[in-house]
Amino acid sequence: MTEKIGVRELKNQASQIVRRVREEQAEYIVTVHGKPAAMLRPFTETDSDQLEQAEIEEALAQLEALAKEIGAEWQSEKSGLELLEEMREERWQSLTPAS
Repeated sequence: MTEKIGVRELKNQASQIVRRVREEQAEYIVTVHGKPAAMLRPFTETDSDQLEQAEIEEALAQLEALAKEIGAEWQSEKSGLELLEEMREERWQSLTPAS
């Protein structure tokens, strides 16, 4: 059964309540001035999967934004790949003893 708990009581007993949620799978409806405001329930495997997916999507969005920013500011006639290959070749030559 889902218990109702006031936000003030939740604040005062947060550790114990979270422990009950985690260990006993308890669920709470958190109220503010007697009106439901939030639900506190165990974090499920589905929740974990959804969180992981959201984090992946956020990281990809950040990478896409960065790629657009780099593309807008790119000034070299060579591509990033060409420049990287040149840098690697120069590094390799500096490490290889001359014959």
